[in-house]
Amino acid sequence: MNHQVTPEAIHLCDDSVKLSDRITRLIEQYHSIVPPLCVERARLLTETYRQTESKPHALRRALSLENILNQSINLIASMPTMMVNAYQMKRRYYDKQSMFFHLPKPGQSTAEHILSTYRPDQKFTHEEAKLLDMCLLVHADHGGGNCSTFTTRVLSSSGTDTYAAISAAIGALKGPKHGGANAKVGAMIEDASENIEDWTDEDQVAAYLTEVVSGRGFDGSGLIYGLGHAVYTLSDPRAVIIKKYARKLAREKGRDDKLALLENIEKLGPEVMRDVRGVTKPICANIDLYTGFVYSMLGIPADMYTSIFAMARLAGWCAHRMEELYGAGRIIRPAYNSIMGNGDYVPMSERK
Repeated sequence: MNHQVTPEAIHLCDDSVKLSDRITRLIEQYHSIVPPLCVERARLLTETYRQTESKPHALRRALSLENILNQSINLIASMPTMMVNAYQMKRRYYDKQSMFFHLPKPGQSTAEHILSTYRPDQKFTHEEAKLLDMCLLVHADHGGGNCSTFTTRVLSSSGTDTYAAISAAIGALKGPKHGGANAKVGAMIEDASENIEDWTDEDQVAAYLTEVVSGRGFDGSGLIYGLGHAVYTLSDPRAVIIKKYARKLAREKGRDDKLALLENIEKLGPEVMRDVRGVTKPICANIDLYTGFVYSMLGIPADMYTSIFAMARLAGWCAHRMEELYGAGRIIRPAYNSIMGNGDYVPMSERK
């Protein structure tokens, strides 16, 4: 049976419906287009659909590769607007400031869309958009072992839905030791700016970092945020790229002094950690040391730092999720071995 919708069929159903010339042309164009046949795509969709043969039809449809792809594409496309609008509502409800919503402009890149929708006047320069675009690029996923991406894979291996897996990944990313580090860097730099009289004086910078590493300065954690990485030790190539672009924008914005402070922290931080803590392994600046500075020069509020990081990672999360769903097919269940020795049971009343 042919269920194609034609202008004539619509008029037969309801004489009151009058189609515009544009809609009529779209319907005619739809019928004239022969969609290309992709054998590999058809094979993948068929194989993944067969994997759920024993499940109810609605669940099979939800778990199909086609549906997961559509969900992923919709999330990637919608995330920038959701991020900016959520920030505007936060401004209104918590900060008691005016909120404003700008409609997306067709043809803009993700970076241009962010800059034009969160700024009241929607104005930005090509260099600003290029720098934010570069930040999104270097923040993109770089392996399945980092905290948020591994979270995506663990939840996906359980068979849960796309939105639960991505929400959990965002929750992992917001931690100050992961994606929330760039906001911590920004706060630390502001604290350093207030407590160091001469930002170019290496002795003063080293003295401040000594207080931080000793746990007496900044937030008392003993961490120099923006230094060190689980994988990159000699050099973080992402930080090298962003630093190059940041230097150019800092010159335009008159922020060379703040960049000099960051470079001193990058240079002196590893030395201070070696002297105070006896750290011997190589330590380099990571990408977070410079991205917070870049975002501040772009006028992006700290509340959006981690959201931008999540937006850059989203495509990678979705790809890892699909690989986990249609590749391994088994739940991730790491084993943990206790390092505590056996001991005698002590009654609660006798415990100290």
